[in-house]
Amino acid sequence: MLTTLLRDSRALGALAVPLILTQLAQVALTTTDTVMMGLLGTTELAAGGLAIVIFNQIRTMGVGLVTSVGNQIAAAAARAEQATTSADDDSTEDVRSIVRAGMAVATLAGVAGALVMVLIGQALPLLGQDADVVDLAQAMLYALAPGLLPCLWFQAIRQFTVGMRRPQALLQITLASIAVNAGLNWVLIHGTFGLPHLGLTGVGIATSSVYLLSFLALHLAAKRDGELAPLLTLDITRAEAATVKRLLSLGIPIAATYGSEAGFFSVTALMAGSFGPDALAAHTAVNQLVYIVFQVAVGLSHAASINVSRELALGNQDGARRIKNTALACAGTVMTLVGIVYLTLPRLVLAPFMESGSAEALSIATHLLMVTAFLQFFDCSQNIGVGLLRGLDDTKSGFRITLIGYWAIGLPAAWLFAYALGLDTVGIWLGLLTGLAATALLLLRRYDTALAATRTQPSHATA
Repeated sequence: MLTTLLRDSRALGALAVPLILTQLAQVALTTTDTVMMGLLGTTELAAGGLAIVIFNQIRTMGVGLVTSVGNQIAAAAARAEQATTSADDDSTEDVRSIVRAGMAVATLAGVAGALVMVLIGQALPLLGQDADVVDLAQAMLYALAPGLLPCLWFQAIRQFTVGMRRPQALLQITLASIAVNAGLNWVLIHGTFGLPHLGLTGVGIATSSVYLLSFLALHLAAKRDGELAPLLTLDITRAEAATVKRLLSLGIPIAATYGSEAGFFSVTALMAGSFGPDALAAHTAVNQLVYIVFQVAVGLSHAASINVSRELALGNQDGARRIKNTALACAGTVMTLVGIVYLTLPRLVLAPFMESGSAEALSIATHLLMVTAFLQFFDCSQNIGVGLLRGLDDTKSGFRITLIGYWAIGLPAAWLFAYALGLDTVGIWLGLLTGLAATALLLLRRYDTALAATRTQPSHATA
């Protein structure tokens, strides 16, 4: 039993670890922003955190829309490898068609999302937030909005490179962007080298600039790759409507699932803001920590999803079932280690985010970490559950289940604990824990049921 688990863990880790490292490098961008905002003060951290929550909500849904590009590229590339010489050109053109359609979807989502961000910024005064926080958050949202378009272009090309199994440049570019982002943040926040002193707005401008530079760097790297260059085309005017429609039909359920979870966290951020800047600052800092650790779940989820598809293609339902247990075991090990650190060294963990924060904000954040030590088990499990279902070609159940777990169970629980029982911000996080736990249990149960049903169906493969 243990030997099998270790073998399966090594196989899962071979795919998951590179994905996790890339995800962590990407999250380092928003972590750098959060640290820089914390140095400006509690109000700036609260305002910047609110703006980033809104940006992440929209960005996450946009990423969901283009996620299926990687799967479609992988399938088309596999067909090209197996095609005869006479059909090879047609199969190669399929890849180009998907790339064009993916860029078209990214463009539509980027423009629409930027407009939505501006509208949300104008509506912030109506959402019960502190006036000083609103003013700063609006300015940062307006600075972040233009960065959404190159951010989604980057994601579309990223899916192309992953689908072609040539993602080598991703990690290097993402690591370089961390250093560039930190430097631009410092220069624009403090107005060095003769530039204006922009404060919190400078963080937004720096982030948008880094997204643009990252897109250009990844595009250049792909163009220098002999295998990728002939297939990479950005001419969205030639995108085929049928291909765009297919990507949207696959991507909308994924975006809805991502958006459901991100929206759940966005609403709780607004709830935290109703208890004042200290509460919102504490919520922002702890939420960023959760977001960092969550990338382990993302990597495990993607790897488990791909491995489930492979096992089912081979007609191996027992292997697919073991993948669930292996992914959850790996996640549980990591979450246990992280939880021990949270419970034993809370001030050390929070120091990078709250060095200039108030004592009250630090006290609230310390209590939130105690809840987070247990919450993250369910957060990781529910994301793995979504990935497992995706491996079964089931992208709709995840959305339906998150609606129940987050919105029908989690949000009412957060209101009950925070307002009715008077637990304030800690109550919000107890509601988050409740919603994530319910979602995880429902998703994993659905996976077991759906997997059992495949025994009576022909084996299939997913891209």
